[in-house]
Amino acid sequence: MTHTYQITGMTCSSCEAKVKSALFSVPDVTDVVVSKETNSAQITMDKHIALTTLQNVLSATDSKYSISALEHNETVEITKSFLETYIPVLLIFAFITGVTLLIQLQQNHFNFEVWMRHFMAGFFLVFSFFKLLNLKGFAESYMMYDIVAKKIPAWAYLYAFVELFLGIAYLIDFNPLVTNSVAFIVMTVSIIGVLQSVLNKKRIQCACLGAVFNLPMSTITIIEDALMILMSSYMLLHLL
Repeated sequence: MTHTYQITGMTCSSCEAKVKSALFSVPDVTDVVVSKETNSAQITMDKHIALTTLQNVLSATDSKYSISALEHNETVEITKSFLETYIPVLLIFAFITGVTLLIQLQQNHFNFEVWMRHFMAGFFLVFSFFKLLNLKGFAESYMMYDIVAKKIPAWAYLYAFVELFLGIAYLIDFNPLVTNSVAFIVMTVSIIGVLQSVLNKKRIQCACLGAVFNLPMSTITIIEDALMILMSSYMLLHLL
């Protein structure tokens, strides 16, 4: 079900990101769309959540934020399917897979390692692009669950650029040993916070596509990170 609420107290994009992250942390919330332009929030939930619960999490973030019911008509409640929720990620993977396979079709034979390198280049370039669209919003979401960013906030900002440089490194085939080692370490550390959040059933906004899309943390996020870990480890084994 989806309900629309009025939010007061938001003055900038940072406020928008804070409100979004706070509401995502509420149990049974699966999606949040916040707009400071309309001072509203659309919250998708598995079951009804009391307004006081939502207000409490906002007040804990900043006392200036206030939430009130704007639209609670049962006829407009929407239960989003898995496909509707994760279609941005699924489309990105489909596009990257399709383009990298087309590149291989231009060769005389299919080279699995070259295809993986191109796939990883596309993955890191695209995902870093969405993070850099709103770096501050991404960083604020990432700091909520990443084990390094929680202790060193600067890492949340640096992470997007690390992904960008990894994408470029894979694209130009820069020092494969160094590139794959960095990718393996970075993604292994990243997946720890994701696993903790998913296993503890925390409702947190996934920062994999920055603050552009409202994706809940789930097994999809684990699969994304695990795929990069498997690919980089496979390449490392063939280099050593």
